Amino acid sequence: MADTSVKSLVSAHTTERWRLEQLHVVDHHRLYWTTRGQGRALLDGRRCGFGAHNAIFVPAGAVFAIELGPHVQGFETRIPNDGRVQLPTGCHLVRFKDGMEHSEFTSMFDAMRRETQNQRPFMTEALAAHANLLSIALKRAIANETAQSRLPAKERLAKAFCALLALQFTSGQPMAWYAAELGITPTHLTRVCRQSAGITAAEMLSQMVQHRTRSLLIESDMPIKRIADAMGFGSAAYFTRFCQQHFGAAPSKLRKQAHGL
Repeated sequence: MADTSVKSLVSAHTTERWRLEQLHVVDHHRLYWTTRGQGRALLDGRRCGFGAHNAIFVPAGAVFAIELGPHVQGFETRIPNDGRVQLPTGCHLVRFKDGMEHSEFTSMFDAMRRETQNQRPFMTEALAAHANLLSIALKRAIANETAQSRLPAKERLAKAFCALLALQFTSGQPMAWYAAELGITPTHLTRVCRQSAGITAAEMLSQMVQHRTRSLLIESDMPIKRIADAMGFGSAAYFTRFCQQHFGAAPSKLRKQAHGL
């Protein structure tokens, strides 16, 4: 399991944008803290805007995507899902309003970044301790927020779809299967997701498959046929057509391009 890490949102913004902007799921927790700029996030099937002094928490296994505006500044922290840090449950967008809270939260990220830069003894333990302090500050901010009314029905349904999507998006199941599991029609699922997330259920599923497929092709040495099987594609021809449609290249060519071949 990797250790806790922190980096600036500027560096996250300059990497391949699809890594953040397409819906995906990760096996570690993420905490974003913005000190300047604006952006949009898609959390649990709900699209929302964020600005300066906002914290976005995404637990391991949640479906999410984040679009960073051109002037955004802040931090991204990745925390291992190993139980060392007691974090909130569920996705959260928290808008900090108190200036003192802004400073305290930012100083915790600064301390973590100094640890990683200086590589001092016991760095792993120190990062875990700082992450626990961040978690406490975050949970306090969540508790201090005005109690929110129950989510509208469309957002509850979109959230349930995302939970199912996180578990099944590599299965190759059609959209009708997801709708049946949720007890609704495909048309209703499409409408609800468009209203809550801004994109259809089919587009959400496609983004998830695209993100994982491209990651496996360019970051692993897994044989292409195994990737196709793992992503639920019924045939090599269908997998090739999918890659050409969404990435502009066949799987083998995309892998070669990523390695400069």
